[in-house]
Amino acid sequence: MRIDEQYYLIIDLEATCCDRGTVPREEMEIIEIGAVMQDARTFDVVSEFQQVVRPVRHPVLTGFCRALTGTTQADVDAGVPYADALSTLTAWAAPFDDHLFCSWGNYDRRQFQQDCAFHDVEYPFGTRHLNLKEEFARATNSRRNKGLSGALAELRLEFSGQPHRGLDDARNIARIVRRVCLGA
Repeated sequence: MRIDEQYYLIIDLEATCCDRGTVPREEMEIIEIGAVMQDARTFDVVSEFQQVVRPVRHPVLTGFCRALTGTTQADVDAGVPYADALSTLTAWAAPFDDHLFCSWGNYDRRQFQQDCAFHDVEYPFGTRHLNLKEEFARATNSRRNKGLSGALAELRLEFSGQPHRGLDDARNIARIVRRVCLGA
C-alpha cells in the first residue's frame, strides 16, 4: 500500500444514529471528527485532531447513539457548528499539504459529502480517497471486508481506547496500516 503523497490523513467520524429508524440515514449528521496524520513512509502518527460537532437536524442524541459512541448530550451541546469544525480540520491538515484522505470504508467520505451538501459547505478533500478497509482485504487476501475490530483481531492487536470514538478509531486504523505495511 504505497501512495505518492507524503501523508495519510486518516479520518473516522461518528454521527447521529438510532436503532429504531428515527434518524434516517440521509439525515444522519457528524457529531465527532477524529483524525490522525500518518507519515506514509515511516507510518508514524505525526499529529492528531478531534472535534465534537453540534448537530442541527436531530440535535438531541438518541439513547442508542449515546451508548454506542460514549458521546453525551452535553458534549454535542458544547460542540461547534459543522462549518466551523470543517474549517478547523482543514486548517489543522494544511501544514501537511501532501496528504491523501483515507478512512475505514466509504462511510466517512459519503457522510462528509452529505453534510457538506446539507450545510452548503464546499467538500474539502478533492476526488482522491483511499478505502483502507478494501486495502486491508487486498493485503491480507481476505474474501470479505472486515470491520475495524475484526481487522485488529486478525492482526492480534487489541483495540486501544474506546470503540466508536472518532480519534480512538482513527488511531487504531493507523495501527492497522502500520502493521500491514511494516509488519510492526
